[in-house]
Amino acid sequence: MDISVAVIGLGYVGLPLAVATSEKYPTLGFDINKSRINELNNKYDRTGEIDFKQVNPNNKLEFTANEEELSGANFYIITVPTPIDGNNNPDLTLLKLASKLVGRFLKKGDIVVYESTVFPGCTEEECVPILEKASDLKFNVDFFCGYSPERINPGDKERGVKDILKVTSGSTKGIAKIIDNFYASIITAGTHRASSIKVAEAAKVIENAQRDINIAFVNELALIFNRIGIDTHEVLAAAATKWNFLPFKPGLVGGHCIGVDPYYLTHKAESVGYLPEVILAGRRINDNMGKHVAQEVVQLMAGKGLEIVNSKVLILGLTFKENCPDIRNTKVIDIVKELEKYNIQVDLHDPRANAEEVKHEYDYMLNSDIASGYSSYILAVAHDEFKSINWNKLKQEAVVYDVKGILPKSISDGCL
Repeated sequence: MDISVAVIGLGYVGLPLAVATSEKYPTLGFDINKSRINELNNKYDRTGEIDFKQVNPNNKLEFTANEEELSGANFYIITVPTPIDGNNNPDLTLLKLASKLVGRFLKKGDIVVYESTVFPGCTEEECVPILEKASDLKFNVDFFCGYSPERINPGDKERGVKDILKVTSGSTKGIAKIIDNFYASIITAGTHRASSIKVAEAAKVIENAQRDINIAFVNELALIFNRIGIDTHEVLAAAATKWNFLPFKPGLVGGHCIGVDPYYLTHKAESVGYLPEVILAGRRINDNMGKHVAQEVVQLMAGKGLEIVNSKVLILGLTFKENCPDIRNTKVIDIVKELEKYNIQVDLHDPRANAEEVKHEYDYMLNSDIASGYSSYILAVAHDEFKSINWNKLKQEAVVYDVKGILPKSISDGCL
């Protein structure tokens, strides 16, 4: 088939994918956010994932917020966010809306591939019925589906979408081959064809659940060693001298994947009558680390004889990871909320985050610079910009807490 691609959702996943597919196939990038489309048409990507100066102007790539233009595609790729709600349950709102939208334009022979993180069975149980109803077509007779989990690592300039091996799957053997061939033609790292859509869906959630559990383990070690009075990072460095020791480090676990995906798996597990213990235990530990950091800082302030109530604390870094502007599901906010319980004024500084997005998402303002006069400075995210700070000067008047464990021990008063 002559493939004409439409990528639905142009965030951290969809935009790099659309750029990559446009090197080989006519590609329409669609997003409901008109301001996002205007920025992309003006060669600006606020996520920092794409430098349009390096994109071949001959690529067959267009961006639009006009739904009607989707009618010209025959290979739809859905890359919308799949977050969790306030009760840690999967929120499929955007996924279902995208399915309904694509369903309106489906024609006989079309293929719909989902890349959004879901639980095993979601594509066929939740999305396909929506596609059938919206299109009045029959699944695996008139149209077909596939699942190919995204593996984008925001801010990673070494491993782009084409450099990461791609898992693929399809709703029939023939369609699975077509989908695999499509991705193989654009992904230089190669592909792995899973035996079914459910297997591919499950592979995605366990990739990040595994990391979540490993980080939870070292976070629990940090809680234990803190009480014992030994440095967690020194312990890990010593243990890492064994050839098969896994080099995980303690920290805040946020973002759109590791802090979210395990809940998709536990949701499905509970729906089939199994209560997962290890996965949920890891989630509980990681979700409480922001609170632990705040309490540690308060104790350190008290130990230095600093006033707690009405004091001022500056947190450096708000994004969920270093050197990227992504603020989705950042656990730095948990530190803020816990400190505010002590009637502490908390200010935020992050040179990578978008101030308007922070205000919209969390209702906090960002400080434009780093000022003096704070009782504590918390290095929450290891942006490169923070490496040149005169931390010795800041420590003279305040507590310095290093969440990431990157500062010399002589400078920081505490770290995870």
